Amino acid sequence: MFEKEKNLSVRQAAFTGQYYSQDKEELIQEINSFLEKAKSIEIKGEIKGLIVPHAGYRFSGLGAASAFKLIKNKGIEKVILLGCSHNKYSKGAIIDGNDIWENPLGQVKIDNDLREEFLKESNLFQVDSGIHKIEHSLEVEIPFLQAVLGDFRLLPILISHELSNQEREKIGGLLAKYIDDKTLIVASSDMSHYPDYEKANYIDKKIIDSILTGKNSALRETVKEIENEEISNLSVCLCAQKAIEVFMEAMKEIQASNIDLLDYYNSGDVEIGDKSRVVGYGSFAFFQKEQELVFNQKQRQKLLEIAETSVENYILKGELSDFQVEDELLNKEMGAFVTLKKDNQLRGCIGVFESKIPLCQVVSQMAVAAAVKDNRFYPVHENELEDLEYEISVLSPLKKVKNWEEIEIGKHGVKIEKGNNSGVFLPQVAVENNWDLEQFMNELCLHKAGLEKDCWKKDDVDIYIFTAEIIK
Repeated sequence: MFEKEKNLSVRQAAFTGQYYSQDKEELIQEINSFLEKAKSIEIKGEIKGLIVPHAGYRFSGLGAASAFKLIKNKGIEKVILLGCSHNKYSKGAIIDGNDIWENPLGQVKIDNDLREEFLKESNLFQVDSGIHKIEHSLEVEIPFLQAVLGDFRLLPILISHELSNQEREKIGGLLAKYIDDKTLIVASSDMSHYPDYEKANYIDKKIIDSILTGKNSALRETVKEIENEEISNLSVCLCAQKAIEVFMEAMKEIQASNIDLLDYYNSGDVEIGDKSRVVGYGSFAFFQKEQELVFNQKQRQKLLEIAETSVENYILKGELSDFQVEDELLNKEMGAFVTLKKDNQLRGCIGVFESKIPLCQVVSQMAVAAAVKDNRFYPVHENELEDLEYEISVLSPLKKVKNWEEIEIGKHGVKIEKGNNSGVFLPQVAVENNWDLEQFMNELCLHKAGLEKDCWKKDDVDIYIFTAEIIK
């Protein structure tokens, strides 16, 4: 246990036996049952955030599971968990001050380093363990996270109900800075509280539609419209509205604009539920689209100029060029291939998928390599320079796929690997040769990778896809 390492402060679970089981084996069985029953959806990019409900598991457990199921085996190591207090007034964003949160499934370590970073960033962040000790909405999410992530670090934050729009933007923007491929944000909130069954469905449908826009302005306007209707017994539309607004601000900052409703129902749909007085439960996933690079005409022209000048300097003078540009996008570390053609025929093509140097330098180096180091061709001669055509493909990161059915012909380039053999085709190869998927993959395996032409249909090869922005 962590507390044996040194004198660490521990927040003990306060709501076992009330919201979820206090028996470890029973709790594991309950969570696994929900995960097995939860709906499955198509992944639409990289998962960056979830909105999940937080009632007793027998009510909201299935809805929560539909979200948490998506992050199993996704390499998440850190979770920033947002909610709003149900019991105590607060200002700003309140982080728990303990070192560990404990429940029947074990202990989760608080990310103290990240907590300190936020405290340095803004005085909107404060520490108060007391408000967290009596709050259930974050605690109930932890066993699910333990079940799907195993070992991870947590940062629990309660957002004030009185947060101004300016404060929301500030906090959301700061959170966005710390989201990476191993860090997830989860917002914990139930939906409509205490109208009857039919009214809850009506209210929650409007709230769902507003969240799916990804715009806080749409959410706030919808809530205001509903409140103006003065619906009988409606207490609140979203019990953690401000936490969701901060969450959505962070999602906007990182362009996680693909949003899916994963599940919705209310307590009246549960076997023991009372339809005269219900609470709504919705879960959502926010995805970041695959990287899409958009170069303007000036940037495109500059990259082509770099490629051509680099080849000419090397062929005519034996000099390697060292380009320095001020453009931010051209200085990003990206992979690229440079293709040379003469009389519309391939004359050389070499590239890299990942780079630790700026794109402008990658293009320069790959252009020279395509001219003199592609072993399929003899080196470019100076009398050919005027006839060369240059094509640059700026690449997205490689993404490993489980099977070939995920390949979209014309959109995806493909890299295939088996043992020491590998081969790559850029996305435009299929278009230029008018190949369907079968021929594209057969040619890749046989002529580029030196493998059996149908090996791509078997389980013993690794297939990676990528996209490219083509500049020519």
